[in-house]
Amino acid sequence: MTKPVNIREIILGILMEVIEEEQYIHIVLRNVLEKYQYLEKRDRAFISRVSEGTVEYMIQLDYIIEQFSRIKVQDMKPVIRNILRMSVYQMKYMDNVPDSAVCNEAVKLAQKKGFYTLKGFVNGVLRNTARGLSDVSYPDRETSPAQYLSVRYSIPQWMLNKWLDQFDYETVEKICASMEQESRTCIRCNLSKASKEEIMDKLRRQNITVKENPYLDYALEISDYNYLQAIQAFKEGLFQVQDISSMLVAEVAAPRWGDYCIDVCAAPGGKSLHLSDKLNGSGYVEARDLTDYKVELMQENLERTKRINMVAVRQDATVFDGASVEKADILLADLPCSGLGVIGRKADIRYKMTEARQQELVKIQRKILDTVWSYVKVGGTLVYSTCTIGTEENQGNVKWFLDNYPFRLESIDPYLCPKLRSETTKAGYIQLLPGVHGTDGFFIARFKRTE
Repeated sequence: MTKPVNIREIILGILMEVIEEEQYIHIVLRNVLEKYQYLEKRDRAFISRVSEGTVEYMIQLDYIIEQFSRIKVQDMKPVIRNILRMSVYQMKYMDNVPDSAVCNEAVKLAQKKGFYTLKGFVNGVLRNTARGLSDVSYPDRETSPAQYLSVRYSIPQWMLNKWLDQFDYETVEKICASMEQESRTCIRCNLSKASKEEIMDKLRRQNITVKENPYLDYALEISDYNYLQAIQAFKEGLFQVQDISSMLVAEVAAPRWGDYCIDVCAAPGGKSLHLSDKLNGSGYVEARDLTDYKVELMQENLERTKRINMVAVRQDATVFDGASVEKADILLADLPCSGLGVIGRKADIRYKMTEARQQELVKIQRKILDTVWSYVKVGGTLVYSTCTIGTEENQGNVKWFLDNYPFRLESIDPYLCPKLRSETTKAGYIQLLPGVHGTDGFFIARFKRTE
């Protein structure tokens, strides 16, 4: 006889792995759902909703808990604080779960986990929260803008301080608000295999909702599908899942017939595949990355799309490759970064990143650029990009690179639609912002080698 499964205990286990052990929620959640795939769809949806929601709103949840607890969240036992977090999330964001049931289940779970002496504490905090939740006083937007945004959107205050130094308040709030919105699926049509109209027709025949994009003719947004592998057009290699911001990298690179292209940090290979597609069977794309696992990911996409002018190879971008010197007409340097532009897709990034880690990433970015710049032919193009927001990893690296290497910025206006052009694009770079541009947060700069 199968032992009954405690759904909330499963959620607590996920939170312990993600928050206390710093694992990635998408990996932990995927593994858990695979293990418990026999559960009803409703239970699996509840596990996902509470786990992801608790992580996404953790700063706000901690703020609320501390209005009703004499003990600071960080001073609590890890199991207890995560039981409280998941419980308060249900109270605030899930109307279909009665507060009394949330309290009772939390007390039972604390007791089951061996904290019998703390069940009264859990019960008291949650009962008080249930009674006073609607009266919680939040930081004042006018007098404490960074603290307000931090609690309202659960973004660490150090990130907000940096963004507020770079952008006006309204822009920063748009960025934060966009991170609460459901991530959409953007796809790039593989026009070497079929026209956009043919691909749209195939998708609609599977009752998939299709929306065109204002920036790129070959880009679409899709919804109302179950999973990618069930989409016939995907199995046939007719499209690649890729955000608009990522597609713009190949647009800015603007490969010409016969160009040799090197993508030094390529996995999972979307930008390399895009270059390959734009070369229309000519030239060559060398997609490099650090590990066998990443190369295998790229190889899977290569085989699905049947690209003949591209190869996936293992190569550490921080290790100089003499055979590559002045080999590339185009070099893509989409480098490891803090990922703050994709928090909307990966909620736990906001807690894993710190100022110190960000500074380490700047050093890694510069080490890679120092290693690979000579692979570009004289007169060739280097495109630098990141999926983050902030001066240090973006404009700061542009200035550093120009100061130290024989390159100049080139205007990217010829490669962008009028809606995206600005003073900075004329100068040679663009900072895309979630909530402002309708894309992920992304930075792209185009350099030309001068000597």
